[in-house]
Amino acid sequence: MENTRRSFLKKVSAAGVGAAGLAVAGNVGATSVVDASAPQPKQKKQGANDGKLRFGFIGTGSRCKEHINNVLAIPENRIVAICDTQQGPLQSTLQHIAKFNVPEPKVYTGSERAFEQMLNNEEFDCVIIASPWEWHVPMSVAAMKAGVPYVGVEVSAANSLEECWDLVNVSEATGSQLNIMENVCYRRDCMAALNMVRQGLFGELLHGGCGYQHDLRDVKFNDGKHYTYQPGGELRMGPTAYAEAQWRTQHSIKRNGDVYPTHGIGPVANCMDINHGNRFISLTAMATQARGLHKFIVDKGGRDHPYAKVQFNLGDIVTSMIKCANGQTIIVTHDTNSPRPYSLGFRVQGTEGLWMNDGNHVYVEGQSKPHRWDDSDEWFKKYDHKLWSDLEAKAREAGHGGMDYIMMYDFIDAIRNKKPAPMDCYDAAAWSAISALSEMSVARGGALVDFPDFTRGQWIHRQPKFAL
Repeated sequence: MENTRRSFLKKVSAAGVGAAGLAVAGNVGATSVVDASAPQPKQKKQGANDGKLRFGFIGTGSRCKEHINNVLAIPENRIVAICDTQQGPLQSTLQHIAKFNVPEPKVYTGSERAFEQMLNNEEFDCVIIASPWEWHVPMSVAAMKAGVPYVGVEVSAANSLEECWDLVNVSEATGSQLNIMENVCYRRDCMAALNMVRQGLFGELLHGGCGYQHDLRDVKFNDGKHYTYQPGGELRMGPTAYAEAQWRTQHSIKRNGDVYPTHGIGPVANCMDINHGNRFISLTAMATQARGLHKFIVDKGGRDHPYAKVQFNLGDIVTSMIKCANGQTIIVTHDTNSPRPYSLGFRVQGTEGLWMNDGNHVYVEGQSKPHRWDDSDEWFKKYDHKLWSDLEAKAREAGHGGMDYIMMYDFIDAIRNKKPAPMDCYDAAAWSAISALSEMSVARGGALVDFPDFTRGQWIHRQPKFAL
């Protein structure tokens, strides 16, 4: 059942919300620091605008630095304020910003509610949220309710159906544009494949495949000394661990479903016009046994290691199948506890051909040799997306092969020109809802579950807008 805005606002006002934020790290230049552990008077927002877009960041880990690189690489942007509660990431981020020879941002820290002080005190054109998953929705909601016109939230955007509805309801009520920062939608091959789909090379689409297949065992037990486990290193998770191991491993203990679906589903959803003339209507999911993390602990730390007693709930491989309103099916795979090379497993197939990224395969009926794959590189050179052909030189040095820069460029173009978010609240909700729905289905033995229509019927008439 849809959440009403009234019940949602009541819940938010009663709940405490936090940041991936930090206690300030000593003296860093002349940085202005607001310590939210002490009562703060209501301050007037700093409203002077020099024509540059004003950015704020909540959460200052490694992902934040990548966003900062791209925000400052694009002219006429400035960083007004940053917020975190942990000393190390904040210090590192301030030092990172100093390399750009730009004014230091104001720092908000001292409590889990420091981000609310930042939102109340400052004027922003955009706030980007790169905190642990459980804070994405509370922080996004707070930013939208504070009047921030554009809010960028990292992936996955939400963990429950209620949170998905919160993003939609508050974006609609406030008029704030929520954008899910799904960088894989801007991957060069994904954008070229989207071009081919839109130009009819694959005919009518029938089926999609995707997922997140990435060995994260080292990430989930990172001690901060070695990104990958080495002899003499420690297995760490929880508060004493490093980076994502502080919180991400806990999801593998408590949950059993596709907890990270958007890297895969985003590009496929764009190809299938989800929320723009098509939508997800139902889902079924199943999970394997949970073996990988326990085996990793025993292999690295021995059977007597304290973590060897931890019961992990997340199946090593979770497979979800989605049915779409226009008839297509999509298989989404989550696999982060197994030894394997990285793959998002893309497959986009229609009545006249298909693309499969594992192996770089393309087949187009009538143009490819019968029963023989073409190398996708030649096709993708021909159908390279304009964003890439125009921005390749600038994107070359950016994170994740350049797609981070392309994503930020497109988002900033929307902000500056007051256009709709490229990947809006409905996309954020629909893509992220796979997590909650897969957990429901797995718990019910693979039962079919209905997919909410977050657009409330608008999908029928909404026109595609991504990367046009």
